[in-house]
Amino acid sequence: MRFPPANIQLRRAQLILMLVTLVPTVCMIAVGILLIIVGHESTTTLVMGVLVTTFCTSGITGYILASIFLGKGASLARVQNDFVSAVSHELRTPVTSLRLLIESLRDNRLEPDDRTEVLSLLGRETTRLEELVTKVLELSRLESGHVFARDRVDIEDLVEEAIAAFDACTLQNPTPINRRLLPGLVAIGDRPTLVRALLNLLTNAWKYTGEDKQIEIESRLAGRWIEILVIDNGPGIEKDEQHAIYEQFRRGRAAHETGAQGVGLGLAFVRTIVRGQKGKLDFESKPGTTMFRIRLKRAKEPKSAPARLPERATS
Repeated sequence: MRFPPANIQLRRAQLILMLVTLVPTVCMIAVGILLIIVGHESTTTLVMGVLVTTFCTSGITGYILASIFLGKGASLARVQNDFVSAVSHELRTPVTSLRLLIESLRDNRLEPDDRTEVLSLLGRETTRLEELVTKVLELSRLESGHVFARDRVDIEDLVEEAIAAFDACTLQNPTPINRRLLPGLVAIGDRPTLVRALLNLLTNAWKYTGEDKQIEIESRLAGRWIEILVIDNGPGIEKDEQHAIYEQFRRGRAAHETGAQGVGLGLAFVRTIVRGQKGKLDFESKPGTTMFRIRLKRAKEPKSAPARLPERATS
């Protein structure tokens, strides 16, 4: 037996709740108001009218609260359905490619050069599938109540660790990162996840810039916030795509035009990390440049221990 999707079931529950609760309650309120109007000569009738009206008003309040919770449940179910659908679609492409490539190898009718190319494609699709599964699992873990540490994080050390990881990921095309770091900045956050967030922004900048790659990372102080900026000289993000840039599995036209590899989860991953640490993430983009900015709470200066008075010598 096939059941309807969860969001449709919740909407049906809302409709049933309205018919069972709201309609009779409205009728009872009308009766209560009528009793109040005609009960000015009888105390009992007046009290009954007030009680009926109060009881029915409470019923309507309960209905409104139940509708709010059911509405949130329907929205969550819809998001979950969309997520499962998107994951299924993204998995289908590399799995289909792997099947076709394996079949071409199994037929054993390929020339040596073609066999080498097929093996190369097989490795690339396997890597893509592994990246997709890893990103989905990690994003799911972060969104399902992951507890972020609240440690003191030195921004210079954080950036250098992220750049070291970036250099390891881009050995086939090394790209120097121009640093403009304000010394002495310390934020509150979870260092390992912040390193991964910065690594995602750096690799995104690397993917979408051309041959003349220019990537900068800057840190600065803005009141009680510390800002980390990642700036590149890529083509920029189209204005009609900017509103959906953080959607899962969303890849813009630039990704298809440049052939940049990815699964469309990087920015959703970064936003989840930054928001989980009570930070902020925004961006500015125009043709020829894009800037992403992470804002983290500045750590308070540690209180120095009070100086101890010298002890007096006793005779």
